[in-house]
Amino acid sequence: MSFSFTDPQPNREPSFSFTEPNLADVEEKLRTIADMAHETLRLIAEVRRQINN
Repeated sequence: MSFSFTDPQPNREPSFSFTEPNLADVEEKLRTIADMAHETLRLIAEVRRQINN
């Protein structure tokens, strides 16, 4: 996301622009985070199994 503000001009509202992120990039990053979380949980389960045996 990016935001941009410019100085107000006399008797006018300040200008404002907003750029949305590329949705595909966001989805890819969320998939990566989810994959990392699943791998972390898998490793924790493996460590617990080793501790309990």
